[in-house]
Amino acid sequence: MNTPAIEVRGLHKSYGTHVVLDGIDLSVASGTVTALLGPNGAGKTTTVHVLATLLRPDAGTALVNGCDVLRDPDGVRAAIGLTGQFSAVDTLLTGEENLLLMARLRHLGSKRSKSRTVELLEEFDLVDAARTPLATYSGGMRRRLDLAMTLVSTPSVIFLDEPTTGLDPRSRHTMWSIVRRLVAEGSTVLLTTQNLEEADQLAGRIAVLDGGRIVAEGTPDELKRLVPGGHVRLRFATVVELEAASRLLVDSARDDAALALTVPSIGGVGALRRVLDRLDEGGLEVDDLTIHTPDLDDVFFALTSKKAEPGRVDAKGMIS
Repeated sequence: MNTPAIEVRGLHKSYGTHVVLDGIDLSVASGTVTALLGPNGAGKTTTVHVLATLLRPDAGTALVNGCDVLRDPDGVRAAIGLTGQFSAVDTLLTGEENLLLMARLRHLGSKRSKSRTVELLEEFDLVDAARTPLATYSGGMRRRLDLAMTLVSTPSVIFLDEPTTGLDPRSRHTMWSIVRRLVAEGSTVLLTTQNLEEADQLAGRIAVLDGGRIVAEGTPDELKRLVPGGHVRLRFATVVELEAASRLLVDSARDDAALALTVPSIGGVGALRRVLDRLDEGGLEVDDLTIHTPDLDDVFFALTSKKAEPGRVDAKGMIS
């Protein structure tokens, strides 16, 4: 079994009486993207800062690339790259100079620093702007440069703390493409975000934080199935078929004007097949059907409300 790139157990962090992290457990497999999703103050950035050795936890253990953040912080720092919420670029330097500076700080040596800078400028489409002042850079260009600086030493584990905040849709999609490419090349990414589409697009697994605790964890589809509201909408050609289907599917809601039935569903192929099998047994054909499953917006509001409690799942696998 492969060793996880990140392994966290019982992580606690408080400032006085204010508890920021309240027993976080998290495991991130190598070569994957895991997203930490949650509202402001949930503990996302604090978790990243502990893992990046910028903060000491009060209790618990955290391993990054097999190195303990307390016992071997140098080993952790050698393995990671961190892109924070705000671009950490020097506006008095050009893009090329920023990369060269970071390469020298990473002790790459003069020759390797120059070659690595050229590689990153090409990879992040910054060649034309390499020797221009950062005052001429757009927000998306600065963000790309910031990420390029993070990757100077080719880290195996990358922390991205809300990397697309404030970016326009085109720049955001460019950053997503870069993240996908990094993971395809073997990097591990821990992403914090409040952008629900971003988590859905990039993450293989999502951990939802609220009040310093992980209140749910799973793939995007698994989390969506926790939230009630999924349904199948069936439309029929005639009123007669609608009435017959309504008698077969007793839990459905009728829409006579649209000749449609709405059938509650927890999602999945099996649930849809059972509905269609019932209709086949009754000799009924569906004119059209649509499937609605809750999205991450629904998950976010259901799991980060003040009433949400970890582990509160009913018999159908839904949040109660």
